[in-house]
Amino acid sequence: MAVFLKRFLAPECVFIFGIESGIEADDAMQARAAPRARVRWRPMRILYVLGTRPNFVKTAPVIGALRERHPEGCHVIVHTGQHYDRLMSEVFLEELGVPAPDYMLEVGSGSHAAQTAKTMERLEPVLADERPDLVMAPGDVNSTLAAALTAVKMGIPVAHVESGLRSFDMTMPEEVNRIVADRFSEWLFLHSPEAVTNLRHEGIPDERMHMVGNTMIDTLVALEDRFRAAGTAARLDVEPRSYALVTLHRPALVDGPLLGETVAQLAALAQQMPVVFPVHPRTRKMMEGLEPDAPGLHLVEPLGYLDFLSLLADSRAVLTDSGGIQEETTYLGIPCFTLRDNTERPVTLTSGTNTLLGLDPSAIARIPALLQERPGAPPPPPPLWDGQAAQRIADVILG
Repeated sequence: MAVFLKRFLAPECVFIFGIESGIEADDAMQARAAPRARVRWRPMRILYVLGTRPNFVKTAPVIGALRERHPEGCHVIVHTGQHYDRLMSEVFLEELGVPAPDYMLEVGSGSHAAQTAKTMERLEPVLADERPDLVMAPGDVNSTLAAALTAVKMGIPVAHVESGLRSFDMTMPEEVNRIVADRFSEWLFLHSPEAVTNLRHEGIPDERMHMVGNTMIDTLVALEDRFRAAGTAARLDVEPRSYALVTLHRPALVDGPLLGETVAQLAALAQQMPVVFPVHPRTRKMMEGLEPDAPGLHLVEPLGYLDFLSLLADSRAVLTDSGGIQEETTYLGIPCFTLRDNTERPVTLTSGTNTLLGLDPSAIARIPALLQERPGAPPPPPPLWDGQAAQRIADVILG
């Protein structure tokens, strides 16, 4: 059993009771978060469970907003260690200004069952010791599932950031995680209209839903001046607006025969435009023996968030299987091509610049032609993707 690392927490932080709040969704499903009832309460203990780099991006503005609005409360950060490579986690914490975690669970890698079970086993004594009044669980990873299950079994309310997303593909572990987290959370924070429809279809009452916007975009807005000035493309010796940026990590692509064909297609694309591919550690391991001799294909180490956003903003196009990058490209107006059969973020298809290519590496060859067909100016971002989502979450939690 790994030793949990904990820093000192103020012992005077106590909580008596919380608030009950809700929203009503209008006919266009564009409801705004608003408190339903206000009551007096003493300082809260809020515990945030983070496990992967997207979790850090989504939760950093929420932690910041709640700490600013409720400085007398206790804000406890638990890092499960689901992403444990320094380039995959520590550098994100440093760049996003998130305080050092109070607990490091050091879960590491493993099967879905083993990783979830280990997180639950190590999180339970933390919750028993801290006695939080609210557990904040973002996203759809195994850490999210473990946090929701552990908290609800201990009678602790859960808030789920990024609720209501559905791919309707039960072969995706993330889909199971989303459904379970939404089922057991008291506060469901939504960022797109289709989430309301999805949750109502599953029998979730409207009073648990809060349309707040996209907290990942909050982080993007806060860092925009910094990443636009970073000049990462120049440091990698590629011209801005000339290259395709690639991120691939899902098992359907990297754990089987599709990986070899994908790498070959990237090498072919690199003959028409430079391709920059920051390789996820897991993907790098699976690519051993597959790396082609292609001068235009730049295989680089994982990047810090600012460097990655700099590359993203300066790219001509993005090829990905990531959910979050579909959203970031929608906000930035960058053409995105998603190498998947489905997306849990259809708002990026209807309101953004995203195109589903299917789980078909040969479709990569279509990217240059598809770029030629793109209209001029991209559409504006979806409603409430305005950098204020975390403040709306604070409005709901704090009343």
